Amino acid sequence: MATRERRPLVLGIETSCDETAAAVVGADRRVHAEALARQLERHAPYGGVVPEIAARAHAEVLDRLVARVLEEAGLRLSDLDAVAVTAGPGLVGGLLVGVVTAQALAAVAGLPLLPVNHLEAHALTARLTHDLDFPYLLLLVSGGHTQLLVVEGVGRHRRLGATLDDAVGEAFDKVAKMLGLGYPGGPAVEREATRGDPTAFRLPRPLLDRPGCDFSLSGLKTAVRQHILALGPRAADPAVRADLCAAFQEAVADILTDRCRHALARLRAERGRPPGLVVAGGVAANRRLRAALEELAATEGTTLVLPPPGLCGDNAVMVAWCGVERLRAGLPPAPVRVRPRWPLDPEAEPLPGAGVKA
Repeated sequence: MATRERRPLVLGIETSCDETAAAVVGADRRVHAEALARQLERHAPYGGVVPEIAARAHAEVLDRLVARVLEEAGLRLSDLDAVAVTAGPGLVGGLLVGVVTAQALAAVAGLPLLPVNHLEAHALTARLTHDLDFPYLLLLVSGGHTQLLVVEGVGRHRRLGATLDDAVGEAFDKVAKMLGLGYPGGPAVEREATRGDPTAFRLPRPLLDRPGCDFSLSGLKTAVRQHILALGPRAADPAVRADLCAAFQEAVADILTDRCRHALARLRAERGRPPGLVVAGGVAANRRLRAALEELAATEGTTLVLPPPGLCGDNAVMVAWCGVERLRAGLPPAPVRVRPRWPLDPEAEPLPGAGVKA
């Protein structure tokens, strides 16, 4: 039985894309247990996530993962205070598996069911790992999302900028595919880049030094493709490939730090001082990006919060913690429905581009 100091105690479930995860987290920031099942081998032959395959894989393992984390935590369902589940945004089939499972568990135990926005779970991770106060600036960078938001409170987010075309993780994946590096592309490009010269190729930095906080990655991706076509067979040379990856990664780091600089300046003008800068999402694990943002934070006189790499990608710890935050904030229960699109800032203008996920 959980003590009063650890309450609320929440089971989190995550199935929005290609990772199945469950975790139990308490209000004392203790992760009592967590489990995660990856699907990389199933999707690798297709060069990306196949929604139908992902949904079936979630259904095969989710109940076992929930049973495992409860056993490892030494808890029964009745010991919990709520079940939190990612209800969007994400792939509909996977989201349905998680939501239906969470509904069944909550009904059996008579627990509140908390639908969680996957993006808010990323946004609040810094409060789990660093006990950070509101407000702070969030750079959210993943396979489907590239946004700058002010996190003003639980359920309160203001979008300053977003990608106008490709998400940064998507750009990494596409470059990896063009170079024959396989899936997932982000880690593959980063590995190659460690052996390369970032100055070997001249690549564009779309929107660099332009006003505002929006991003654009499509032109950079196209420039990489043009270099590959111009190189012909030489593009397969390991040294050339490493140089191209290093140049691409450096361009991405320059773009992201430039947009963060603009956002920090805007918030300094609004508030008189820059807020803390938090980076979340799968691409936040990239070491070159982390180093570039550390330099930016030092220059701008602000604090940089980087969650541990294991909490940058999709996971259930952040979902459970988001549930804890929502319970402690006393927010009213939200309707439980799957939302493939679920913007954090519903007041912001819709984003252009078919490849952008809200």
